[in-house]
Amino acid sequence: MKNILKKILNKKKTKKIIKKKVKAVKKVSKVKKPIKTSKPKKITKVISKKKVIKDLKKKEKNEVKTDPLRISKNNEQKPEIKKVKKQETEKRIFKVKDYVVYPKHGVGQITETKKINIGGIDVETYVLKFEKDKANGMVPVNKQSHLRPLATINQINKCVSILKSKPKIKRSMWSRRAQEYEAKISSGKIYDLAEVVRDLNKGDDIMIDQSYSERQLFEKAYERLLTEFQIVMGSNLEDAQKKLDKALKRNLEKQAQRVEEKTVTEEVITQDLGVE
Repeated sequence: MKNILKKILNKKKTKKIIKKKVKAVKKVSKVKKPIKTSKPKKITKVISKKKVIKDLKKKEKNEVKTDPLRISKNNEQKPEIKKVKKQETEKRIFKVKDYVVYPKHGVGQITETKKINIGGIDVETYVLKFEKDKANGMVPVNKQSHLRPLATINQINKCVSILKSKPKIKRSMWSRRAQEYEAKISSGKIYDLAEVVRDLNKGDDIMIDQSYSERQLFEKAYERLLTEFQIVMGSNLEDAQKKLDKALKRNLEKQAQRVEEKTVTEEVITQDLGVE
């Protein structure tokens, strides 16, 4: 009996001890433990073969587009070209009935402004009338910087002083000098025109001593300068021509007489020699 009682008491004691230990463990578990930081793991994506093939095809297409030597096919997309429908806006400097100088054609008068369609673009232009050539021309408003207004009276007086000065005679080849004179005439600058007239002027012997090409250049520059003189001075053609001839020391009547005398002497010589 004693042994049985001892065993029962021992079992109760062990149960109590186990309960105490469980309580102690629970108390310890309630205390927060420090969180351990682990290194981030590398995430590896599994790329399928189909995706790799698609990426390679895209790269090839981009390389083909950037290749300038490759001939484009009809299936490829072409860049869209946007057409400009209107001309760039620019203020009109000149008015209708104004006289202007167009370098390649000389003095002209603006008769009207007109809109024309060039290649699907509406272009506003000046319509110029050149009385001497009996021709008309058009200049776009956005190219009006090529036109020059008429000279002032001060500029005309300076031109007269240029005409009175000594000519600059060059000893270079005539072909080179002719190119220089032509460039000065087509520049449209009034001082350059005056220099050409002065250098090619031969005084009273103009019809005798000048070659054909030389005389042509002289007459071209002379007539352009004369028309500008006439309009700026507001005089008739005869008065403007007298002013120019006086500065150049030219006398057209004497020239005509000398030409007639020359032709008469040539006829007499041919008759004496018996040449028909």
